[in-house]
This record gives sequence, structure tokens and C-alpha cells, in this order.
Amino acid sequence: MDGTLIEAWASQKSFRRKDGKGNPPGAGGDVDFHGETRKNQTHKSTTDSDARLFKKSKGSEAKLSYLGHVLMENRNGLLVQTFLTEADGRAERDAAMLMAERIRGGKRVTLGGDKNYDTQEFVKELRGMNITPHVAQNNTNRRSAIDRRTTRHAGYEVSQRKRKRVEQSFGWMKMVGMLRKVKLRGIDKVGWLFTFTGAAYNLCRLRTLMAKA
Repeated sequence: MDGTLIEAWASQKSFRRKDGKGNPPGAGGDVDFHGETRKNQTHKSTTDSDARLFKKSKGSEAKLSYLGHVLMENRNGLLVQTFLTEADGRAERDAAMLMAERIRGGKRVTLGGDKNYDTQEFVKELRGMNITPHVAQNNTNRRSAIDRRTTRHAGYEVSQRKRKRVEQSFGWMKMVGMLRKVKLRGIDKVGWLFTFTGAAYNLCRLRTLMAKA
């Protein structure tokens, strides 16, 4: 499981105060927002009200975006679930929990992920669903929720190696599927496009697998 940033079809200049205050548009409709503290709690885009100002990592530029989430089976690298949410700090774990609840079958399964999923709450919830959390350990100034009970098994190392394959799907969806910056607005339409592009990726992946077979 993993999430990726989908840039919305909305400009920074469309991100204005909800109360209508602030600098009015100048000539040509331009807005001067320099020196203004802009947050999702006080501002929203006038062209795509569902988009949220967000940055995926420290040091990166904050953009009006959505978060696209996928669940991948790691044997063949096929996407089995897609999900689109507003962009915020908890969205990846919340979406992963919803997708995990939809996993069929009564057998215990493993679920891999990056360090963002290494929280006590998330790991506990997965174990309660008969899912072994194979998320990467985050030991930076904190204690990881994943201990030797999990990491001592060979399967954990396999999951850590295989989980990186999900980045291939994101790369394809953005470069070939043209999702680097969507041309639709609204969470329903962007979510439909994200799922449609994920299905197209699977078809291309199946073609490759069949050729190898």
C-alpha cells in the first residue's frame, strides 16, 4: 500500500480566504498573496473547492492536490484497490485502513508499507484484522511499532523489497496516464480518473506478464 500526490487543476492564485477578506484581485484578476499565511482551515480554491494545499515531504513545494492511494498484490505487481482522498497528514493511513478492511478471505495476510504507516494505532488495528503489518520501521527519534516479532521473519524482508514496486505504478500513471496534473476538478471526477488509470495500468501489466509466460 502507498499513496501519491495528484496535483489538482487549480492555481495557487485561486487559493483565497474563505471569508472573502485579503487583497482583492488586481488588473487581469491577479491576486498578491505574498506575506500572507495560507492554510486549508482559512483558505480554499475558488476553482476546485475539494483540492487541499499539501506537500508530501519536508522541503518540497506545497501544492493544491489530492492523494491517490493503491493496494497492490506483490506477486505480480497488480493493483487490487484504488482510493482517492483529500490531501492531509492522516489520509494515507486512513485510506490504507479502509482498503485493508476490504481484503477478502479469512487467512492471515501481510501488508507492506513505508515509514509513514509505522504508528502504534495503525499497527494495532491491522493486527486486530488478522493482518500482519510489514511496514518499514521508523526509528528516527522514536520507537518503532514494529519489533522483532515481525522483523525476524524472512517474509518481512521480502515485503520491504517488493513494496517498492508500487512506485512503478505511480510513475506509469503520472507519465503515461497523464495524472501528474489532472485536467478534471472535484474529488468524484478525479477519483474516477484515478481508478480508470489504475485499471489501464493493470492491462499493460497483464500484457507484460503474459508475454513472459
